[in-house]
This record gives sequence, C-alpha cells and structure tokens, in this order.
Amino acid sequence: MRTKLLLAALLLPLALPLQAALAPGAKAPIFTAPGASAGKPLDVNLAAALKNGPVVLYFFPAAFTKGCNAEAHAFAEALPDFTKAGATVIGMTAGNVDQLQKFSSEYCAGKFAVAAASPAIVKGYDVLLKKPDGTPSTVTSRTSFVIAPNGRILFAHTDMNPGDHVKLTLQAVRNYRAGKRN
Repeated sequence: MRTKLLLAALLLPLALPLQAALAPGAKAPIFTAPGASAGKPLDVNLAAALKNGPVVLYFFPAAFTKGCNAEAHAFAEALPDFTKAGATVIGMTAGNVDQLQKFSSEYCAGKFAVAAASPAIVKGYDVLLKKPDGTPSTVTSRTSFVIAPNGRILFAHTDMNPGDHVKLTLQAVRNYRAGKRN
C-alpha cells in the first residue's frame, strides 16, 4: 500500500495539466537559433518569420521519441492548413539537438524548420521540464505558442500529450485571421 501511495505521489505532477509560462498578451522573446529544415542546417530567426505572419512555435522534449515523432509528423501533415492560414511552424527543443538535421527530414518531412533551444531561449519561454521531484531537467516541456506578427503571444498550450497541439494552434491561427480572440 505504501509503495502504491509513493508511486502515485511521484506520478501526480505528471498527471496534472501544465501551464504555459508565457500567457496570451506577453511579448515573445525574439531569437536566432541553429536548426535544420529538410536535413539541411540553417539559422532559424523568429523576427524574420514573424514578418510573414503569425508563427506557431512548438517546443518538444527530444527528437526521436514516441510523442515527439508523432507531434512532428502531425504538424507536417497539417502544414498545408497552417500555410493556408498564413502561419509559419517552427519546432524547438533543448534535447538531443545533434539529431535535428535527421529529425527535420524524417519526422518533419522536410516541411518546417526545427531549432536548438539555447538556455536563454528556454528561460525566456520558461519551458524547462521539471522532474517529478520539482528539480529542472535538461529537456523542454511540450508547449505550443501562437505568436502574432507584432511579437505578442496569442495562444499558449502546455500538455505532455502531443494530441491537441496541432488542432489547438491551428484554431488559434484561424481565430487570429478571422479577427477573433481565443
């Protein structure tokens, strides 16, 4: 019985919904970060992307993990919808950044850029995943932001389950384009 209670206490923080650090209306930290698209290295610049319209910036824990693979694939599959809505998609991680070139061509299907989140970017967006004991880990949480061209956060969603990130961010972009508030 005691073991079950201890296990439940350790898993409780993972079961609770997480809150995105930057709330709608906050100014998104501008960055340039090394990344890749379609297997080729490139610098990802948020300010440049925002000149083209809203940006969906999604943080993921680590490339080549089950949830992150599924999420990247889902964003790649939905990219025509994001493009039609005028949005750019960028993936970011602090985990295994040495694998981004391969990940960008395989799971992102070469359709959008993924970048390495530096400690300053992780801190600015406050997306460092915490361990069950509350101490910081070395990977980012699964958090998606929709950022308006003026650099303000329109929408934020944190949930370690990758299932709703694409649907919710696409709806936020569509709401923005339609002049609605989220």
